[in-house]
Amino acid sequence: MQINVKEAARLLAVSEKTIYRWIRQGEIPAYRINDLYRFSRAELLEWATAKRVGVSPDIFAEAAGEEPLPGLADAIKAGGIHYRVSGGTKHEVLEAVVELMRLPEEVDRKFLLSVILARESLGSTGFGGGIAIPHVRNPIVLHIPWPMITLCFLETPVEFGAIDGQPVHTLFTLVSPTVQAHLHLLSRLTYGLRQPRFSVPVLEQAARETLLDGARTVDLGAKPAPRERDA
Repeated sequence: MQINVKEAARLLAVSEKTIYRWIRQGEIPAYRINDLYRFSRAELLEWATAKRVGVSPDIFAEAAGEEPLPGLADAIKAGGIHYRVSGGTKHEVLEAVVELMRLPEEVDRKFLLSVILARESLGSTGFGGGIAIPHVRNPIVLHIPWPMITLCFLETPVEFGAIDGQPVHTLFTLVSPTVQAHLHLLSRLTYGLRQPRFSVPVLEQAARETLLDGARTVDLGAKPAPRERDA
């Protein structure tokens, strides 16, 4: 999904002037089309997470539509929370994660692993602070009936090619049946990892219900305030 400069500024809660400055400095992923700049919403969210740039909770209002979208807590509850996941390399860890995911029987887990690894080959999803968000670049048909995020805490941190050079100890693996749900959850997770009531329990590898409670606070905080009606 492509957005323009104004929409990118709104998504990142900065001015358009700041967006143009980041473009000139080569800091932000942008595409020039017929003298106009365009951005991939998914790439911007990934970039914001890696650079620890905040996102505006107002962006969640844009996702409203016919498709019911889950909250962060519901997505994590659907995907499951796992501790002491084994693996000594990125490939081994991702293989273990895919095996733990709560997927329908008809889903080809080897194929899912291959597309997650293909996404990693384009650039690591290790965004710093010991956290990675493995996902596919765009949702694909995998017979997945609902969006989910599988949260895994590793037994031993592994090298992931993260932006800060630190090994990864926590993975949020995101799969979704549609582009809309994919972007919605990526937005919600990016926002949530900057909220202490969620990020601190994650770093502490807290109990499942504590983590879900933190995710619920993110969902409440991500709801935009109702707009005033025109007089």
